Amino acid sequence: MIYLVRHGQTEFNAVGRIQGQLDSALTLKGAAQGRAVGLRLAGLIGSTAFRIYTSPLGRAQDTARIIAVALPGMPEITLEARLMEVGMGAWDGMTDFEIEAEYPGSRDGLGQGQWFLHGPGGERYEGLRGRLAAALAEIAADRAAVKIIVSHGVAGQVVRGIYGGLSLDETLVLEMPQVAFFALEDGKARRIEA
Repeated sequence: MIYLVRHGQTEFNAVGRIQGQLDSALTLKGAAQGRAVGLRLAGLIGSTAFRIYTSPLGRAQDTARIIAVALPGMPEITLEARLMEVGMGAWDGMTDFEIEAEYPGSRDGLGQGQWFLHGPGGERYEGLRGRLAAALAEIAADRAAVKIIVSHGVAGQVVRGIYGGLSLDETLVLEMPQVAFFALEDGKARRIEA
């Protein structure tokens, strides 16, 4: 069983600023979201052997630490660089308004969520999918009965898309909740409320 979690709300999220591979601290709401996810996971996992994998970006690490406190045995957290959010190049750290002002019309004609993969100097889908698929395969092969992955919005969409065999268009319209998470089992992603 794999549980896929998005980090809690950050200061950038709260003001509509795109993070990409930049970082921003969790808000009080984000920390509370992490605690709620941790408590829900504790109820689901019980005494089953598990391992936590997280993106090395601070917001994911902080969420993973908050979750770990709620779980039995103060588990070790494994940093996995391939779980990082998509790098949006020049658009990392910008708002929608700033992107449109500096790069007018650059996102025109792109489908929902696709513009995340078209930032000047940013990561493209093939690279993102490749690194996430490799990480997911290794994590799935871990002998622990339960694996918890703490990642990001777009990266989480792509992990679910890979797991479910979805097309790019199907993947990029998946929801990106911060107070719910997903159980990846039997080729399906089941939403679990925290």
